Amino acid sequence: MMISKLFKSSAAVVAFAGFASGAQASCGDVTITEMNWASSAVVTSVSKFLMEQGYGCTVTTVPSSTVPSLVSVAETGKPDIVTELWINGAPAYNELQDAGKIETVADVLSDGGVEGWWVPQYMVDANPELATIEGILANKDLLGGRFHNCPDGWACKNTNGDLAKNFGLVDAGYEIFLHGSGETLATSIASAFENKEPWLGYYWAPTAILGKYPMVSVDLGVDYNEEVFLCAANAECTAEGVSSWPVGPVKTIVTTDFSSREPDIAALMANVSFTNAQMGEILAWKEANNGSNEEAAVFFLTNYKDVWADWINDAAKEKLAALLQ
Repeated sequence: MMISKLFKSSAAVVAFAGFASGAQASCGDVTITEMNWASSAVVTSVSKFLMEQGYGCTVTTVPSSTVPSLVSVAETGKPDIVTELWINGAPAYNELQDAGKIETVADVLSDGGVEGWWVPQYMVDANPELATIEGILANKDLLGGRFHNCPDGWACKNTNGDLAKNFGLVDAGYEIFLHGSGETLATSIASAFENKEPWLGYYWAPTAILGKYPMVSVDLGVDYNEEVFLCAANAECTAEGVSSWPVGPVKTIVTTDFSSREPDIAALMANVSFTNAQMGEILAWKEANNGSNEEAAVFFLTNYKDVWADWINDAAKEKLAALLQ
């Protein structure tokens, strides 16, 4: 979609929002997190629109991140909704759930958060063996002899360092290249695609980069080994085995008080869920068009009507009928 078309769609949404907001409110005040990364901001913008224009809520977004959001819920019972919570990095999650303070209502990323080693699709098309760790080890020259690693200070830098050695990449002659920033890591993928050059390294989804550029996750041939993986991620521990990357559960939670107070909204948030492919497309569009979070939400609302129409109840569908035509 061209940016001019988006602005037309955005204007239509804003106009309809003004009309819908005049309807009798059927829910009260709602607070929802907006975590400090791109996909979360999209989830929040889409959810906010549906709550306000479909259900008559007054929604306040709360800028946050994983640990502070759960501390706030534990201490104050707010915000009402915490979305895109990567629970592998949230030890307080189980405590709050066991204490009955929160309810888990959805896998907001239905595929989970995905990490791993990737090669460009065009390389696998030409050499299918590159989709496996055995093919990687046997074809250093085809892949340029370099493994693109995370920047210093990222946990994945330590994980990749240990696993690259333990899987045999170092012995096979690969240079483990440490990027100076996340931006240069992303740029190296874009540059490889523009020039149809080899690339092998670490990345994660959903992201704009993997939404824009078709990549294949390397089959490492082993299951996830928690002991090995956690040791590899720890800079003070040197892992001696191998492991695949875990799929990270990514949840939406609501407080139990909120679920009782606003059951229709809790039911809505139980339905709000994106595949990595959907979110990757949204993020790629947002980056290519320098779009705001709200414009990215409009992109989703106008291009995935068949998805979000099933999220809302009949009363909300009536209010949002103009967008569903």
